[in-house]
Amino acid sequence: MVVLRTVAAFALAAATVAVAQSSQQKCGPGSKCPADSPCCSSYGNCGTGAYCLGGCDPKSSFNLQSCMPAPVCKSGDFALNTLNDVSPNTVYLGDASKANWVSSGSPAVYQNQAMLLTMAPNTVGTLLSSTHYMWYGKVGATITTSQGQGVVTAFILMSDVKDEIDYEWVGVDLGNAQSNYYFQGITNYQNGQNLSVSNTVKNSHRYEITWSPDQIDWSIDGQVRRTLKKSDTYNDTSKSYHYPQSPARVQFSLWPAGLPQNGEGTISWAGGLVNWDSPYMENGYYYAMIKDVSIDCYDAPSGSGSGSVYKYTSEAGTQDAIQLTNDNSVLASFQANGNNQQYNPNAKPSGTSTSSSGPKPTVNNDNTVPGMVGAGSFSNDAQSNSGGNVAADGSSSGSTGSSTGSSPGSSSSGTSGSSGSSGNTGSGGFSQGTTGSSGSTGEGSRVVAGSLVALVAFLGAAMMI
Repeated sequence: MVVLRTVAAFALAAATVAVAQSSQQKCGPGSKCPADSPCCSSYGNCGTGAYCLGGCDPKSSFNLQSCMPAPVCKSGDFALNTLNDVSPNTVYLGDASKANWVSSGSPAVYQNQAMLLTMAPNTVGTLLSSTHYMWYGKVGATITTSQGQGVVTAFILMSDVKDEIDYEWVGVDLGNAQSNYYFQGITNYQNGQNLSVSNTVKNSHRYEITWSPDQIDWSIDGQVRRTLKKSDTYNDTSKSYHYPQSPARVQFSLWPAGLPQNGEGTISWAGGLVNWDSPYMENGYYYAMIKDVSIDCYDAPSGSGSGSVYKYTSEAGTQDAIQLTNDNSVLASFQANGNNQQYNPNAKPSGTSTSSSGPKPTVNNDNTVPGMVGAGSFSNDAQSNSGGNVAADGSSSGSTGSSTGSSPGSSSSGTSGSSGSSGNTGSGGFSQGTTGSSGSTGEGSRVVAGSLVALVAFLGAAMMI
């Protein structure tokens, strides 16, 4: 079985849905961004604004300062039963104190119990990313996956230099969770391992990743199912350990691996092309359900200092190239970047003054939020049912992620249990089509595709494709 990186394949799916990205300069290994669009996104495109936040690749950006520093880890329990703590990526400018999660696409709350990641026709799904990064720790979530050929659910730790630890669930294989890891986006198909589990749609399970400087454990329902030791990842060619070791965001995604534009290997791995007329879409979209996320931060490595953000000090991207500082992590506008953080072409006289230093970024909405260029039904005015209209300075006329409401689509006559503790019957009365009952299309919860991938975009040239 071909085991593909979630990051790479997800980014590819997003890129193939986009119909026009020729105006953007590409970036990746050996190809850096220019000074006026200095930030290399997880898509492998150059821009400003959100391109310089989560997923910004310091190795392929104009310089190390182009990407904004990353907010440090925050321990806590997150029920994911409201959108009040979720900011659309068309609104978020880096202030992690205002939201613990940033979304691309259309997340929706189900009966004040859980978060749905939705994927409607002609979209590339939904991505939910933590605004705080984790530099070693333990993270867990209760998940009910989606199903159907070409449909992939993912739970990932992803760093800006493409270190990755993940679970993936292919919609035609409901008896396995695929575990995987990568070092700086380097493809190694030997890294994946299937972990058997009871039906991932009919049952919700508790999935956990425990990540320390020396070892990674993948656990399901409280039982360690796989262990990777750093000592076993030594690469004789590079004379280094190919082990995830840089601060990473916690991410959850639902995406269409089975698009006609994708590679044959990706489509085959995903079980075939997505069926947009599937009975699993009786509510108008495919969905996966996430709830009860817990994050337990471990201490940063010795010698890394102290502070409120993580900052890269060299392009090596390894553990010893990262320091904690108290640098700013918030941009003044979507036209700003790490080299010109206070730039705001629309600032009022009484507001933040426009910086006169550094190159002035082109005011172009296409190049300020990754994934907005020609993707699906998302228009270039940045209008989203999740975030309202976004002005050039990043202000929004809509609420920050709460407009989809608390009930995405009509409930069908499925099972009545809730998706609570591991091993219990999942998805409550909300059906993915297994009961044969009819549900409404739930137009209000359909994914608006363009803004989807700020996250896992999954990753720029190396991480992306």
